[in-house]
Amino acid sequence: MPVEITWWGHATCTVEDTGTRVLTDPLFTRRLAHLRRRRGAPPPPSAARADVVLVSHLHADHLHVPSLARLAPGTQVLVPRGARRSVPGLRRLDALRITEVEPGDVVKAGGVSVRAVPAEHDGRRLPVGPHRSPALGYVVTGEARTYFAGDTGLFDGMAEAVGAVDVALLPVGGWGPYLGPHHLDPARAAEALVRIGPRSAVPVHYGTYWPIGMDAVRPHEFHAPGDEFVRQAALAAPEVAVHRLGHGESVRPEVAR
Repeated sequence: MPVEITWWGHATCTVEDTGTRVLTDPLFTRRLAHLRRRRGAPPPPSAARADVVLVSHLHADHLHVPSLARLAPGTQVLVPRGARRSVPGLRRLDALRITEVEPGDVVKAGGVSVRAVPAEHDGRRLPVGPHRSPALGYVVTGEARTYFAGDTGLFDGMAEAVGAVDVALLPVGGWGPYLGPHHLDPARAAEALVRIGPRSAVPVHYGTYWPIGMDAVRPHEFHAPGDEFVRQAALAAPEVAVHRLGHGESVRPEVAR
């Protein structure tokens, strides 16, 4: 069965591989604090169907407790080490099978294995909180090897930490007019392609949420990152097939045999 990637918006994707549905950083809400969903309808109820869920770090747009509460009882959820201590709401989700992981851990889930890898990002639960949990990426290995980067900047040893992959789901933007440190913009995401060398890439984490009242402030930062990543990737890594998806769209990327 071909591997299929569906982008629901922001960092939320479904990876279907070897009969297993893997859901990343589920965010199913129309609004989050000062953010509003500006493009794409919220994911349908079927998007919450998953065999395993990957949470990259504790920021509320990646670890969203109400979205996790939509998962079916018994769903396996991987979260960074220390998450339950830092996010009390997780303790109420006792119907889910929540497992804390750190870089190097490997978890079997259905027909795939999931390996936690490092990310260069502030993993704390904001706006306050001690730095108790690492930010993570994940490599899902089944018929394909799919790298979900979560939120990360470029870091030394990135290629070695991630390893050989077929597909990379890379953040290329954010939810505001400026990206802080430890993020990938289109140019840095293209450099990540050079470092890790996937066969295919899907840009994520852009063009979905935007702060209230900021529609007129640097709107290109909201709309443009996907197209700019396509352009930058063609220059830096022309051998990589880049699939810029719309919200709710899917692709079956080519994988190594």
